Amino acid sequence: MKRNTCCFFGHRTINETEELKSRLIEIIEKLIVEKQVDTFLFGSKSQFNSLCLELVTKIKEKYPHIKRVYVRAEYPYISEHYKNYLLESYECTYYPEKIINSGRATYIERNYEMIDNSQFCIVYYDEQCATLPSKSGTKIALDYAIKQCKIIIKVL
Repeated sequence: MKRNTCCFFGHRTINETEELKSRLIEIIEKLIVEKQVDTFLFGSKSQFNSLCLELVTKIKEKYPHIKRVYVRAEYPYISEHYKNYLLESYECTYYPEKIINSGRATYIERNYEMIDNSQFCIVYYDEQCATLPSKSGTKIALDYAIKQCKIIIKVL
């Protein structure tokens, strides 16, 4: 999945501006056209993920071959009804088996899964969060992506 795949991660709350939306659209389209990215991995629980899903869904009208994949951090086993609900917004969803029993680290492990399966990472990270007493999940994911030598595109 890696070569033509991009994941998104960022803070739960963001400053959603028209400039940010335009920049994201430009980056996503450039990845599709110039780098042949055709798969986009999404997590949950953040405004950034929601915004990126909205934009990729809009871009999909122009590039119908792209796939949106929801990597679940909750519900390892889902009903057919819930799966069908998710497939209204995504082409695929899965729960990484390796995160079962991760406890409080579930979202961190899910982000690692997305990073491991991507060549590109689009990240919304506010440096001011680095000064907080506890490390943010976004910072943990960013540090991991850097360590894994991923191509990181920061949008903040």
